[in-house]
Amino acid sequence: MSARVYLLAMNDLLTAALDAATSSGADFADARAVELATESISVRAATVESLDRSESLGFGVRVLANGAWGYAASARLDAKEAIRVARTAVEVARASALVHSTPVHLVDEPAHVASWSTPVATDPFAVALEDKVGLLVMATQEMGKAAGIRVARATMDAYRQRSWFVSSEGAAIDQTIVNTGAGIEATAVADGDVQQRSYPASFRGHLEAGGYEIVERMDLPANGQRVAEEAVALLSAPECPSGTTTLVLDGHQVMLQVHESVGHPTELDRVLGMEAAFAGTSFVGIPDLGRLSYGSEVVNITSDATAPGGVGTYGYDDEGVEGQRVDLVRNGVLVGFQTSRETAALVGQDRSNGTMRAEGWENFPLIRMPNINLLPGEGSLEDLLADVDDGVYMATNKSWSIDDKRKNFQFGCEIAWEIKDGRLGRMLKNPRYTGITPVFWGSCDAVAGPGEWKMQGTPNCGKGQPGQTMRVGHGTSPARFRNVSIGVGQ
Repeated sequence: MSARVYLLAMNDLLTAALDAATSSGADFADARAVELATESISVRAATVESLDRSESLGFGVRVLANGAWGYAASARLDAKEAIRVARTAVEVARASALVHSTPVHLVDEPAHVASWSTPVATDPFAVALEDKVGLLVMATQEMGKAAGIRVARATMDAYRQRSWFVSSEGAAIDQTIVNTGAGIEATAVADGDVQQRSYPASFRGHLEAGGYEIVERMDLPANGQRVAEEAVALLSAPECPSGTTTLVLDGHQVMLQVHESVGHPTELDRVLGMEAAFAGTSFVGIPDLGRLSYGSEVVNITSDATAPGGVGTYGYDDEGVEGQRVDLVRNGVLVGFQTSRETAALVGQDRSNGTMRAEGWENFPLIRMPNINLLPGEGSLEDLLADVDDGVYMATNKSWSIDDKRKNFQFGCEIAWEIKDGRLGRMLKNPRYTGITPVFWGSCDAVAGPGEWKMQGTPNCGKGQPGQTMRVGHGTSPARFRNVSIGVGQ
């Protein structure tokens, strides 16, 4: 089937669902079909540890009837099924309306008719499997050259999601998103101690919007031996001291800090208590908008679905709202939330900023972070270090713990170094730091400049009940924080 015929067939299916929903009494309806392909490879030494390829195709219908939401989905792609699913969604909405105290209202959004795709130089699914595995094996062999390495692992992941969206308001959107990532990790073991170093990042490495060119740029084999030698060196390194000091974080750890302590608490459904189950709520309230001192004046954070390379970059969200860049924190002050058409209406805003996304066709969209970015400041990492007489530099996230309101946290990193008189000194192992979100961001006195800024990506952000996993981006650079409590992590 040609691409054009395929598109027409999908639009016909979704249009049939819309017609059935509105004729059954829905005041509003949208229908979304999603075709998802994923590939995940893991190599340990010269052995393929796991190889998973999966494909999924289905559609879902979301309706408003009697002021309440209804949703139904199916993997059967025919007109008869589309009609049945749409009618089921209307029945769900009417049942929900019996116990729903506040009718749902949606802010306006233009009815977009558009196509959008991630820029891709090399389709990751078109690269020969033996070439991908061969690259990962080369990387593990380089790590294995360091004496003392117990486990050398390399991973690669690819995601391609094509979606079709139509609404009773006239929207018709065809969108394709491609994310690709890879990474290596070396584990050293001696005398009951276990240490790990990763590149370019932990937890399956670095993920970015684009194709196989992203993996090629990483040059995993060239970094293998260095990463492994750092893991071995950590075994004999002293532990991170405890106390209060100046802390400098690398861009990867700043990514996790932004994600957990800014991204989640500014999701408006959490602020309003609509996601109070597994996801928790937020320490931020509606009256805090424009008033709360979230951080120091150097802290500027945006929600940006338009940032090049971000795994949270898209043309339109899953309720047909155009992707946008909006300020969340400006000069340290909370000035925005991540919103949907429904939550924007609840707080009196005239437009959603387009952050509703669903993991797949079977899922109802939720407010999900696109790219939550800490805007760069000035200077280099060396400049940040130069103004520290005595402190610690921590790199690469290892662990995280934060309460359900996203206020009190403890994070651990893979590696740290002493900072003495503006220079890096001894390597330290098992570093961790703790803080309270607005106090911690208030202690930030410097963010490195554009030359250090990099788009990071995480593939496993969880939210919702039933749970959904989403890929989220964060543009960050190293940052410096004063008077931070640090110590030894477990």
